[in-house]
Amino acid sequence: MGDDQSRLGPARPGAERPLRADARRNRARVLEVANAVFAAEGLSVPVHEIARRAGVGTGTVSRHFPTKEALFAAVLADRLERYAARADELAEADDPGAAFFAFFAFLVEEGALDRGLTDALVGSGIDKSALSAQGRGVMGALGRLLTRAQQAGAVRGDVGITEVRSLLVGCLSRRAGREDGADGEDAEAGRRMVAVVRDGLRARG
Repeated sequence: MGDDQSRLGPARPGAERPLRADARRNRARVLEVANAVFAAEGLSVPVHEIARRAGVGTGTVSRHFPTKEALFAAVLADRLERYAARADELAEADDPGAAFFAFFAFLVEEGALDRGLTDALVGSGIDKSALSAQGRGVMGALGRLLTRAQQAGAVRGDVGITEVRSLLVGCLSRRAGREDGADGEDAEAGRRMVAVVRDGLRARG
């Protein structure tokens, strides 16, 4: 009897391990597909379509990510680390004005490559309020660079992060409404819009 128990005891944890591994693989697959789908097609793609492309059931997606917002927040987590690293790097730059405009342009460029980011900031296809923490992280980084640039006299002092966010959304909105095949034109238009924003925000001496 004791020998039977000693044989059966270790077997139960071993039997559970494949299920945990399957769950990890399913979660990773869902994130991989969601990342690609959101970037290419935006946030209007329904969860059941992401599940279908990932080769899992909708229930599997829901167990890991109860809402589309939760799924996108998980997808966005890695990008936010990259955005934070870029902002930290620019915060050490010798020219605060150039640093602020460089981060603004960086976000516009990211939106040109990632329709999901654009949709999130514009509030298209998703409950934007559910992503408030992520939005605060991005806007907080931009706001700190704005303050530093204003203190250096490089950016006009009568604008705040609210106005700058509206300008950013305006630059990204064109991306949200673009037609397929317009990427080249969109990138050029984005650069022109960033140049207009730069001219409008630059302090006049």
